[in-house]
Amino acid sequence: MHSLIKPHNLTATLMGKTGDALLWLLAALHVTAVAILLMTLLSLSEAEAAEQQITCTGSDILVDMRKTDPQAFARIEQEAAAIPNGKGNFWRIEKAGTDPSYLLGTMHVTDPRVLEMPAAAGPAFEKAATVIVESDEIVDDKKVAASLLSKPELTMFLDGRSITDILSADNVARLEKGLKERGIPLNAVSRMKPWMLSSFVALPACEFARKATGLSFLDKKLAEDAIADGKRLVGLETMVEQLTAMSELPMEFHLQALIETLELGDRMDDVMTTMTDLYVAGDIGMTMPMLKSLDPGKAATESEQGYAAFEQRIITDRNHVMAERATPELARGNVFMAVGALHLPGEEGLVELLRAADFTVTRVD
Repeated sequence: MHSLIKPHNLTATLMGKTGDALLWLLAALHVTAVAILLMTLLSLSEAEAAEQQITCTGSDILVDMRKTDPQAFARIEQEAAAIPNGKGNFWRIEKAGTDPSYLLGTMHVTDPRVLEMPAAAGPAFEKAATVIVESDEIVDDKKVAASLLSKPELTMFLDGRSITDILSADNVARLEKGLKERGIPLNAVSRMKPWMLSSFVALPACEFARKATGLSFLDKKLAEDAIADGKRLVGLETMVEQLTAMSELPMEFHLQALIETLELGDRMDDVMTTMTDLYVAGDIGMTMPMLKSLDPGKAATESEQGYAAFEQRIITDRNHVMAERATPELARGNVFMAVGALHLPGEEGLVELLRAADFTVTRVD
């Protein structure tokens, strides 16, 4: 299905109707493994997958903005330029007396462009003795399922409510349509918390269709390859820890994000396309400024508070956990570490945190 927005109206149409939904697109990328497992549990068949469109058809918002609003585009570039380590997906980590290790920023999607790593990353991965990913549970659906079952309150309403009791009739209809496009019947997931449902509908239907054909997202592929090659696989977080971080954001935030995501519909594909284009270009630092620029409908303080809370809990707090847990492994050397690219830039990003731990971290072009 093609985007319903004509290119010359794209930026204007997105403005004022994004809000928390854009944050949820980022959040959805962090729970791809959960969403995919649930798709499996819900028995999305190959026939259903074949009916979905595998090719994503979103448009790059920044391409349009550069032409129609060059001043806004310049502001995004200026803000991104001030973010430390905002350029580059691949970094070398060194400490005297050990073999070098490497850090790859990933994007948790199955887009073929994302699966194609930087040229230097392949040899570094082959040589590495240890591979680090965000969660090593992603290679085992049973482990992910066990994590979900161990903390049902993180993903499900346990008080008898369902999402249809909370949303308006119009939004229930939007949700049912969005889920159907991904091969999911509403009645199978109606008792899930809004943040889980958002992780379904924020990701384009093409993502689910590609996964149904057997494609893995990059982190999972690297973890699977590590095991197949006899490498040591290390996870930095458990799935429960990741789910807990998501669930600790206020319920009001979750619900509003779901509603806004449903209202955006196919237009979320444009945001995903833009994020993917930035990732492929190595312009990671432009991601958050780009998202913030599309949210002028809220008061500035409200918008800033929402993004700040999201960045703190979902990105910054987890950066510190990842850095602390990765440090002993990196001290041994010859490690290939792959985590979401948004964890790399910034004053409290992984690159700076590892430098603070006395590693020399250098961008590899």
